[in-house]
Amino acid sequence: MWPRPRARARRDALPGLRLALGATLLWVGLLVALPLLALAIRPWQDGAAPMLAALHDRRMLAALELSFGSAALAALVNLPLGLLLAWSLTRTRLPGRRAVDALIDLPFALPTAVTGITLATLYGPHGWLGAPLAKLGIRVAFTPLGIMLALAFVGLPFVVRTLEPVLRDLPSELEDAATMLGAHRRQIVTRVLLPPLLPALATGFGLAFARGIGEYGSVIFIAGNQPFHSEIAPLLVVIRLQEFDYAGATSVGFIMLLAAFLSLAVISALRRRLSRGLGGGEAA
Repeated sequence: MWPRPRARARRDALPGLRLALGATLLWVGLLVALPLLALAIRPWQDGAAPMLAALHDRRMLAALELSFGSAALAALVNLPLGLLLAWSLTRTRLPGRRAVDALIDLPFALPTAVTGITLATLYGPHGWLGAPLAKLGIRVAFTPLGIMLALAFVGLPFVVRTLEPVLRDLPSELEDAATMLGAHRRQIVTRVLLPPLLPALATGFGLAFARGIGEYGSVIFIAGNQPFHSEIAPLLVVIRLQEFDYAGATSVGFIMLLAAFLSLAVISALRRRLSRGLGGGEAA
């Protein structure tokens, strides 16, 4: 028997893919991986003392708790709001839909400092919204509530833009079929619409949460920056740098990096589990 000719290597449609991919990976490594590696190594150059001091710093622990807690709460608040906006843009004829669609992306283009100044002006003690709320006993500016409000503002587009393509691809016939089978609106939402949206909701939550952890410009103007009350972790890093405490600053940054990586890993695992369960359900 004659030996079979070797199958020709599959050619990529993109010319120069290997060279372009190598250059891209090199650029990403220099731009992302190398700084992260330097941040992971720098706190240990002076021994374990700076890291141990940072772990026992109550001010740093309070700032980390505030940053991660506010980011998580803001991302949770954005889930129903983002779902409502994405549904209105894809399934209804919302008046001024194009204007609303453009406004959703405004936090991407607006400088974060402008966002912080605007929110502090609106929700300040004498602001248009802050003054009526103050009469009701609700303080927004210079409190953790103001921090959560700023993080919700910058994180909302991530949830909307993550849910929007999923809703566009979700056939409306599913709702009609459920209605014909006698399902109520609550049953349609909980058993027909929400299961396919759960992976996208987890992804949108993860993106909004990640943005909120490291947000700085839109928060410092409305936070008040009071230690143990309204001081966020990124601001504490800046304060340590201004004090020429580089070991302390990099220690706080490393702890933030590690905590953010673990949080995003948990969210990613949850998203994969939801996607796998959805695929299993469809296969069944």
